[in-house]
Amino acid sequence: MALFKKRQVGKPGEWYYCLVHHKVEEGPECPAKDRFGPYTTPEEAAHAMETAQERNLEWQNDPKWNDKTREGQEEEGDGTGTTAP
Repeated sequence: MALFKKRQVGKPGEWYYCLVHHKVEEGPECPAKDRFGPYTTPEEAAHAMETAQERNLEWQNDPKWNDKTREGQEEEGDGTGTTAP
């Protein structure tokens, strides 16, 4: 166990959106698990939640990652991911 926590130093020009405090911050102020980024502008960071929501919708509608497609393939096979001859 470390006696002192190493604090990350923020870099000018890197912007993050803190999920805990719901605010834009320059350089990492909060732990990585609590933030989105880095973004190049504060405006991009301010729209981090909208960007994440748009990306989630894109992935949900992507046929390569659609769970319904994968479920249908498993039903045709033997449940092991392979199809019977």
